[in-house]
Amino acid sequence: MEHGARIEIRELSQHPHRGSESASQLTTVDRPLWRADLFDRLADPPGSFAVAHYHPHFTGNEPSARFWDTRLTADPWTWLGDQITSLGTAAGGAGWPLDPGDAAELPGLAGAVVATAQRLGPAECRSAAECFQLTRDVQDAVQLMIATLRVPEHLDQDRAALWLARC
Repeated sequence: MEHGARIEIRELSQHPHRGSESASQLTTVDRPLWRADLFDRLADPPGSFAVAHYHPHFTGNEPSARFWDTRLTADPWTWLGDQITSLGTAAGGAGWPLDPGDAAELPGLAGAVVATAQRLGPAECRSAAECFQLTRDVQDAVQLMIATLRVPEHLDQDRAALWLARC
């Protein structure tokens, strides 16, 4: 099992304006463009990033295969900042298909993205309860991952108990 910070670049879908000039508007963060999983294995020392990887593109909602980069494992926060600043080209990717205004703004947000990811990084999760609090919104996805384990008897049932419980 893995844990840590997941960063996705996603498309913000446009919707027709609804209601008055003051009315709340529909915001939909939809099509994924890129993802980095800055993960440790639960059994590894915190901050080892032994399973940190990225997905340079998606087909629909499904990520590409995992891509590994020794620079990512060695210094995940600098690597992430470089990816945001370069709009996805720093690791040799084609870059993200962004609106020109977003493309101009995003590099300036790299520091905020990295700082947020660091606060949610694997070294910050020191117990099963803390990890669950950070990931309770994706409990269904965690249960799917657990259900597809190749060797389920290796799962630490005590550590996974909160995710296994039905809400």
